[in-house]
Amino acid sequence: MKLLTLNTHSLAEPEYEKKLRLFAELVEREEPDIIALQEVNQTVASSPAKDAEDFGYIPCSGYQGQVKEDNHGLNLARILSGSGIFYHWTWVPAKLGYDIYEEGLALFSLSPIEDAEHFFISASQSFSNWKTRKAVGIQVGGQWFYSVHMGWWGDEDEPFACHWDRFQEHIKRHREEKKIVWIMGDFNSPCDRTGEGYDYVRNSGWHDTYELAEEKDGGITVGHVIDGWRQEEGQQGKPPKGMRIDYIWCCDKAEVRRSQVVCDGVSSPVVSDHYGLMIVAEKES
Repeated sequence: MKLLTLNTHSLAEPEYEKKLRLFAELVEREEPDIIALQEVNQTVASSPAKDAEDFGYIPCSGYQGQVKEDNHGLNLARILSGSGIFYHWTWVPAKLGYDIYEEGLALFSLSPIEDAEHFFISASQSFSNWKTRKAVGIQVGGQWFYSVHMGWWGDEDEPFACHWDRFQEHIKRHREEKKIVWIMGDFNSPCDRTGEGYDYVRNSGWHDTYELAEEKDGGITVGHVIDGWRQEEGQQGKPPKGMRIDYIWCCDKAEVRRSQVVCDGVSSPVVSDHYGLMIVAEKES
């Protein structure tokens, strides 16, 4: 089983069309079973799409909104379908980004989606609050896969620990039913900061697939200063570099053959302000 996660930056990314095509080429080449995407945007002003379901879109339970014509997930699904690769996918917005984007999370699956859900992990549920956060999950083959974009450890309004606690409470029923759960995304928590977000997740019983992998690279998913981390530059006199903040976690100790950073300019072209993370794991049952 192959899993891929990427914070896409999507419509806000310079040379968007070119980078969308480059990412689609990676997906066409690798054909991940599950893809988790964050910062998946559509513009507020765009018109509703009439063909989203034709290209595999399945709405999350309870979501009444619309996929619009320029939705990044739909753009990707259209390109992949044109290459003969059909994905089932879902998307929901969480907040207003840069005053013009409806920004959310998406999950793609090669196999049919059995169930799809979304829920708030932030205290805020205001669409206009840029700190509002959601999680999106799909059930495929009896397992649950979630795409998340977490807040920061030291945030006074929306601290990471509270986001994680809400997430854990919501998915507790899956753990009680002995379901396998995978969490994929941008955690905004460098792995080398003792006593912060990374340790908080690991100490709550989750397994970092990078650490489990038999074969791995350096693991770095952000190689330069990005939005959300610019304050760090001012506080410490230099930008944080070489951060590993994007992860794939599993509730069980999975057998992971390989963990590989992609879209990093080495293994494949850069397509976002984050690099992607892909693992190859033995399929859990």
